Amino acid sequence: MEMASITSNPRTVEEIFKDYSARRAGIVRALTYDVDEFYALCDPEKENLCLYGHPNESWEVTLPAEEVPPELPEPALGINFARDGMNRKDWLSLVAVHSDSWLLSVSFYFGARLNRNERKRLFSMINDLPTVFEVVADRKPMKDKPSADSGSKSRLSTKRSSDGQVKNNSKLADDSFGEDEDEHSETLCGSCGGNYNADEFWIGCDICERWFHGKCVKITPAKAESIKQYKCPSCSLKRGRQ
Repeated sequence: MEMASITSNPRTVEEIFKDYSARRAGIVRALTYDVDEFYALCDPEKENLCLYGHPNESWEVTLPAEEVPPELPEPALGINFARDGMNRKDWLSLVAVHSDSWLLSVSFYFGARLNRNERKRLFSMINDLPTVFEVVADRKPMKDKPSADSGSKSRLSTKRSSDGQVKNNSKLADDSFGEDEDEHSETLCGSCGGNYNADEFWIGCDICERWFHGKCVKITPAKAESIKQYKCPSCSLKRGRQ
């Protein structure tokens, strides 16, 4: 894998998003399907290492580029040093969070010349994909290979059914959420990014499977009862363009 592979210079929103998606796919693969290989390469005895995702959907653990300033924003440096001092899953989640930050910085580096509406569209397209952290932490369906994530979907459907109970009978709220509250306490609202709270009404999109505060998407429990298939604002907008 040559570092020269990152020299392409996408210009349009679609080109930048394609570059983002490919780099993200490479990093997701490193932290999931190729995780044992990735783990072995991140030896704490080695120098400061970075995880790169490339536009050809490959990944690489290597030293940062030597030129100053570098051609592109650099990934988090020294990810290997924390490997043996943390729980493996926590360490992978930490690398995932830093990788998400890097992917965004690269995309908006390429998008520096975009206008306001183009930048907004680019972020909306990026935001429709689960973050690397969400995939690694098993908080969202892995859109790349759905068959590998059936467990996540069943977990979400459990929460959806408990939401249904709340809509139908508010007295069941304490009972239905008691078991699920810990399991879903780290779910984030797809609109405001706030944490899941059993005391608030939430609704799940049946298309992208993200969850939202009812108040953020202007859906009340009463209104939700009449909705057979809920589509969030983003999915509704995309469907309307087709």
